[in-house]
Parts: sequence; C-alpha cells; structure tokens
Amino acid sequence: MKKIWMIGIVLFGLSVKANASDGDKFVQVGTGLLYQRGWDVTIGLEQETRYHNAWEYFGNVYLKWEDCSSCGHVCPESFWKSYRAWGVGAAYKPAVVRTRNSVGRIRLGASVGSDRDKFLGGVHVGYEQNYAMRSGLVLFWQVKSDLMINGKDLFRTGLVLGVKFPIK
Repeated sequence: MKKIWMIGIVLFGLSVKANASDGDKFVQVGTGLLYQRGWDVTIGLEQETRYHNAWEYFGNVYLKWEDCSSCGHVCPESFWKSYRAWGVGAAYKPAVVRTRNSVGRIRLGASVGSDRDKFLGGVHVGYEQNYAMRSGLVLFWQVKSDLMINGKDLFRTGLVLGVKFPIK
C-alpha cells in the first residue's frame, strides 16, 4: 500500500507544472541621482519571461538643476525650472546572475521623448539587481547609463533605487 501511495505522489508531482516566477508582472517605481546634477523618476511595467529574463515598458521624467544666477546656490526656482525632459520606452533585461532570492539583469533599451523644445531619442544600458521580499515586493537598484540623442546631456549615468509591486 505504501508503494502505491509513493507512486501516486511521484506521478502527481511530475504532472503539476512548476514555474519559477515565469510570467510574473510588476509595477515598478524608481528614483535616483544621475551625473551631473540630474534627478530621474521612472515608472514602469515589467513582465518576466522564461529563465528570469524580463521586458520593461517605462516612462521617465528627468530634471537637471543648475545654480541660481542671482544667489549662486540651488534654490527652488533654479531646481524646478531648469532643464526638464520626459520619455517612454522599452528595455529587455536578460538575467546574468541568479541566487536564492535575487536576480541580476543587464538592461538594454531604447526610448523616445521630448524636452521643452525638441524630440529626444535614448539608448539605455545598465545593470539591475533585484531582491525578492517574502511579501512579494521586490526591491531593486540600477546602475544606468543613457545616451540621449538631441538632448542637453549626451550621457547620463547614475544610481536608481526602487520598488516593484506584484500584479496579477
């Protein structure tokens, strides 16, 4: 009788499909500082594919502040009313490092957007490390490097911290 139960349990275990986070979806929010005097806020949707790879569809806002010409410091006027740009795009993120509760991915993407005057194009390269929490939340950090075509900054590089919220 024990052999029959064991065979039944093994057959049941083999017939159940197990997916290791394949197909999970997240809404992500990240913010960080970029060189030189830049602030980036990104909101996106991430969908994991096979083998912990992922696609990200994002929108971001970039703000570059300067010293105030009258006082020589950064004041609210020179912070909020300096150079601003926005963009939307997509990034493919193949997994390169996988541990028990974390995954590291290279981030390769492109975006289009605008500042106040002209059209912008962007090529994005970076590294992202994700840490899964017990509650389903994912904390992440990114080292990002952006090549902005037709923008005030040709290169933007910096560190972004954020959180991903699971959706069904």
